[in-house]
Order: sequence, then structure tokens, then C-alpha cells
Amino acid sequence: MVVAADSGRLTVTLADPDATARLAAALARLLRAGDLVALEGDLGAGKTAFARALIRELTTAEEEVPSPTFTLVQTYEAADFEIWHFDLYRLEKPEDAFELGIEDAMAEAVTLIEWPDRLGRYLPRDRLVVRMDYAGGESERIATLTGSGAWRDRLGGLAHE
Repeated sequence: MVVAADSGRLTVTLADPDATARLAAALARLLRAGDLVALEGDLGAGKTAFARALIRELTTAEEEVPSPTFTLVQTYEAADFEIWHFDLYRLEKPEDAFELGIEDAMAEAVTLIEWPDRLGRYLPRDRLVVRMDYAGGESERIATLTGSGAWRDRLGGLAHE
């Protein structure tokens, strides 16, 4: 895992799925109730794999973590908070997210959102954006983590792990 950091931004080269899981595990240790992680990237870029590894780090290694593509949301119990994993790809309009309980999730749980752009103006400013992009090899990815609000300081700790 190769890491480059600057103010509020961390770029990590991930050689394979194991490196993606290690980054997700490191991030999981920084999460608190009320945090929002916006997962961006093209189809197949690794958003769900990242979310799965993060959820398993906070629950159990055996936790079944299906993609919420068709259910739109899955919830999990961690030791200190709930985790709500949203996939908004099929959302027709931003307001539809309120029917899924997204307001409660953002207030009380750790919220992971794939396709966060579907929320439009309802996406909170205080968030961590994890952008997954294809890189050189078949399984190699580049993760760019950009923090706003409280995340700007917390990302510094992640860069040193």
C-alpha cells in the first residue's frame, strides 16, 4: 500500500483486494456514530468490496455483506454503533432516500453511501469521500480519501498507519 497525503486528502495505491481490505480496516478504526462515508467510483471499481471489508472489520469476519444494489440499504450492528450501507444507484430522485431512513442513519449511525451524488443537495458537507479508481493492473486500484469537517484532522492519523 503506497500512501501520499496532503491537507485533507490521502491517496493510496492498492495493489490487490487484500490492500483494499487493509485500508478499509484502518479507516474502520477511526469511525464514530454520525460519520458519513461517501463511496465514489465507476461500476466495478471496488466500492462494495471496500464497504464489505470495512463492515467486516467492525462486526465479524464472517458477516454476510451483500451488495445493497437491489435492497438499496442494509444495516449491521457494530460494537458501538449501527452501520447503514446504502447503494443509491437505482434511486430515482434524491427525496426517495428519506423513505429509506437516511436521515436517522446520518444522525445516529455510521453511514456508507455508494453513489452519493444521487442525494444531490441533501448530501451533507461534513463527510469523508472515498473515491475508488482503476489503476494499472487488473486488480490494482487507487483510493483517494478526501475529508471535510472533522475528517480533515482524522485523515492525518490514517496516513501514518
